[in-house]
Amino acid sequence: MLDNVHRIVADRACTVLSLDIFDTVLWRRVPRPTDVFGLLGARLRDAGLCPPWVSDATFRRMRIGAEDRARRSRDTLGTEVSLFDIWRAMPSEVFGGALLEQLVEAEVQAEREFTVVDLDIAEVVNAARKQDIQIVLVSDTYFTEDHLSYLLDRPELGAMQDARIFRSNQHGTDKASGLWEIVLRDLGCSPQQVVHIGDNEVADDEVPAELGVRTVLYRRLDDDYEAILKREREPVEPAGDHAPDLDERHGDFGLTSLRAKTVHSASAHATSALEVAWRYGSGVLGPVMTGFAEWVVAKAVEAGTTKLWCPMREGELLAQLINNAARARGVDVEAKPVWLSRFVTSLAGLDSLDTDAVHAFVRSGYQLTVRQTLAVLDLRAGEVPGLAAELDTVIDNGEIADKVSRALTETPHLRNRLTVTVTAARERLIRSLRAAGALDGPDLTLVDLGWGGTIQLQLARALKIAKIDLAPAGLYLATDGRSERVYLAGLRAEGYLAQAGHPARLAATVTRSPEIVEQSINALCGSLIGFTDDGEPVLGATVDSPSQDAERRTVQDGILAFQANWNRYVVNAGGTWPDLVGSPAARERLSRILVSALESPTPDEAAVFGNWAHEDNFGSTMVTTLLPQDLKQAIPYLSLNDLDDLHMRDSFWPALIAASDPGLGALARAVAQGEIDKDAFEPSGEAFETRLRYRTADDRWHKTVRQRVRINHNGLSFARLRFEHHDTVDLSLAIPGRPAIVRVDWIEAKVIAGGRRQERVLRWDKPEDFIGLHYAECRYLGGNLMEFDSPHAAVWLPIARRAGAPVVSSGQVSIAFAVLPQTMTGMAPHLPVDARSRRVARAVLLSDRLRDQYRAAGVKGVATTAGQMARRKLGGGS
Repeated sequence: MLDNVHRIVADRACTVLSLDIFDTVLWRRVPRPTDVFGLLGARLRDAGLCPPWVSDATFRRMRIGAEDRARRSRDTLGTEVSLFDIWRAMPSEVFGGALLEQLVEAEVQAEREFTVVDLDIAEVVNAARKQDIQIVLVSDTYFTEDHLSYLLDRPELGAMQDARIFRSNQHGTDKASGLWEIVLRDLGCSPQQVVHIGDNEVADDEVPAELGVRTVLYRRLDDDYEAILKREREPVEPAGDHAPDLDERHGDFGLTSLRAKTVHSASAHATSALEVAWRYGSGVLGPVMTGFAEWVVAKAVEAGTTKLWCPMREGELLAQLINNAARARGVDVEAKPVWLSRFVTSLAGLDSLDTDAVHAFVRSGYQLTVRQTLAVLDLRAGEVPGLAAELDTVIDNGEIADKVSRALTETPHLRNRLTVTVTAARERLIRSLRAAGALDGPDLTLVDLGWGGTIQLQLARALKIAKIDLAPAGLYLATDGRSERVYLAGLRAEGYLAQAGHPARLAATVTRSPEIVEQSINALCGSLIGFTDDGEPVLGATVDSPSQDAERRTVQDGILAFQANWNRYVVNAGGTWPDLVGSPAARERLSRILVSALESPTPDEAAVFGNWAHEDNFGSTMVTTLLPQDLKQAIPYLSLNDLDDLHMRDSFWPALIAASDPGLGALARAVAQGEIDKDAFEPSGEAFETRLRYRTADDRWHKTVRQRVRINHNGLSFARLRFEHHDTVDLSLAIPGRPAIVRVDWIEAKVIAGGRRQERVLRWDKPEDFIGLHYAECRYLGGNLMEFDSPHAAVWLPIARRAGAPVVSSGQVSIAFAVLPQTMTGMAPHLPVDARSRRVARAVLLSDRLRDQYRAAGVKGVATTAGQMARRKLGGGS
């Protein structure tokens, strides 16, 4: 933004450098300029100059109102006033015996403490002074020249000491109404000889440009950034009475302005997607990770630790951020990446003699086959004869997981074989840690994003088994309730923004949608799946597209750019710049930034990040996107509360789905900002549920899976239900859970058929799909309409037959529908069934019956059944 000015100055292509003062030469460590008034009110109360009943927000409103009153009272003299005029308009009786000069001085002192020199502008000023270019200041302000001289008396602005100042209250007119004509006349130069830098579109850009002045709009906020502040509920001008939570000494720590500076600091990106990525890195994750890095450094100093270890893949960037923070603060702390992962530590810490532990391990992967699981454990198929018939079976339900875990632990030979595998994995892990130097010190402190502390816990188990006397500590961005296991193991684990699930909203939001944070921090490499015998990491294949790599790299560049900006001010302040560690207001501000970004992503963020791929990285090759393809078709049917019902495997970031739809997105934003309660979107009266039951090959019906029926802003409904049983044949769906006429737009089932590797997608969305189904206490009306007579009335799906397999072992069923409720008495007249549909249905039922008979008894059975049907139709009995 200032590159052109530097070139003009270096070439002496101007004779005057003109600068706006506030939000250009100086910026405030508060979200909006008037927030300084609230902090001033607190100081006046502390000094006994203001009564206790005048709150910060009240004083702020009084001060704004007094300025407005002072400007309106001048009549023909114009609207320009001084700070003394404003304080004369305040109710003097409220401030007791305080002198006018004392109150004015208190405000000037507050402005001095909360204003910061813009270092980029200071560089321009110094460059201009070296070229003997005249510097002037042009400001719409109520401060006197003495006040401004005091505010500008900073070491960074020494080159500006003799600058001329043109003040609006001095000349009785502002920049938009005549001050610029006075400036040019007094300077005695042509407009083309002047370069002006300022932040106001009209006063600093449009008006002087019309006079011929060369202008640079030094914007603090743009529309996109204001939208981000709005979703965080950080007020920007104009605003109401609400004052944001501010630190009494440090305001908002400069976060609002530094974020704005960093967001606007990069030149135009090649694509809009990269622009979105840059803004997310510099404006959202940048401040959060900068605060986290400072906290980690402070915790290391507190514990007397000089070496920190950051597990890969997040470790590369985390170590860089921590080392940058330590250098800026002058602290002797060093962080290094170390190769660790949930998978390798879980294997290294596995108790191979514990069947339950083995069961939990084999179920940790997603849709692994028995063959793949054996490979993960370095076992050949022939070594486990009890699983020879199951090698291609997917471990997608408890029965097969039990079978695998029992097979691996039921004989001394296999227990020994598994122990050998686990021991070798543990030794390779320890060899890698020793080579990195992680086991050389008196302590081992891991730094990671966190959530459940699994790596720390499993590493502690592995070290204990290996008789290495080190209990790993953990420093995390946030931990949830799962970290209870870590604490019960006696391990130290601390969280910066959340610990052990508290504060609840932040912990729940971050750990429900962790993928964007993890993906943004990850190095551009595959996940760790093991080590070679000499301790070198073995990585899985990367699945990222070139565009995702570019976007992720840009997010990381934005994170580092914000921290670099922050650290410039840390170093320049010589130890007086606030940190983001000790103040509750700092953590509250960063928490709000992160939570709002996860709860209310913008449509642009959804469009970019929704296509990012996610690897399962626990021995599986499964890859999904953050905005799943199968849910895109469901978006028009989803209610806001349906998003809460989605499983982690359905969507890693449910709010991204809401952001993809204008109506759903608006509702999500309203809830996130506290404008409406989620319960308002629940149907009133009795709760009705879509119910799923499954029938197994032994002709038994099993447990009911339920999901509440909601009607969304489009008048549509959606249900997704899961089942798992190793020999499922049919499903029963009570779609509305009450008497109703239902339009079923589509039913989709994703199933593992017969336990085999290939997932099958089955779909019912055409009349011919619905005609031949079995209807219990409900009827097919034609097209895609059905009528249900009771709460348990259901349509049956022949799931195994449709999949072309004897049985199905697991699956999920999604239903998109519209429901017209009917009276619960069941006394309403039934709609007529389409005659053609009835005839087709009979034909389909007949063909289905003959198909089943053929499978059971061959051609002879079909002939017998056909004869029986014909005799019944002719009245001949059986």
